[in-house]
Amino acid sequence: MSARTLTCKTLTCQVTAVEDLNPDVFKVTLAGRAEAMQHAPGQYLELMLDEATWVPFSIASADRGDGTLELQIQHWPERDNSQRLRQLLQVANQLTVRLPSGDCVLDTQSERPLLLIAAGTGFAQMKAIVEAALRDQPTRPISLWWANREHRDLYAEDLACEWAQQYENVAFHAVTEFPLTEPLASGERIAHHQGRVDLVLESELSNAPVTPSDCDIYLSGSPGMVYACVDVLERLGVGNERMFSDVFAYAPRPH
Repeated sequence: MSARTLTCKTLTCQVTAVEDLNPDVFKVTLAGRAEAMQHAPGQYLELMLDEATWVPFSIASADRGDGTLELQIQHWPERDNSQRLRQLLQVANQLTVRLPSGDCVLDTQSERPLLLIAAGTGFAQMKAIVEAALRDQPTRPISLWWANREHRDLYAEDLACEWAQQYENVAFHAVTEFPLTEPLASGERIAHHQGRVDLVLESELSNAPVTPSDCDIYLSGSPGMVYACVDVLERLGVGNERMFSDVFAYAPRPH
């Protein structure tokens, strides 16, 4: 499925579940007409708070074909839009959304190893990409790096560890600025690194068994985080034609 073959549509969805993943992140499940909810892995939707306010969220699930999809939303109590959204979800059983949007999608024509680098709820976009790759290209190597401030922020740690334990082609690298409060699940393809993600990547990828320049690289996080990682990857010989991020579209670097 190509992102360019899907027309962006505005539709009303049912809110079928809202579930806390940790004290700061919650999962929202939406349901609508299957055809209208189609999206490519890596795309996002925009959710309407009012007629003048649309808020983008990565779709945290590969297309399921049944009209349901998942969002993973960070709650920022001090941010007005975040408060309004949380209040809306507590009372509304329907939401208006526009989808799909975004060209940072999994290239299913490529067989290059996947290097996925996310910070915070940027994991949502990577979750959709991993699900699609495991379903459609089950032997394609996947190296997932997920950076957070502290251990409690790894809200989908169990899922990421489960992928690495279950699939020989998947490795999971958790990166936290502070020490772990307890060890990650055991597994030869599960690792923890302490530090800032760009510095960790610089030290670890220099000696990685798969050269970063041989990979398709997807990045999801704040513009500062993404461009810090891009700088590292470029120093390691990666060309920008195999790096993909929504940040390149909404916060392009001045030339």
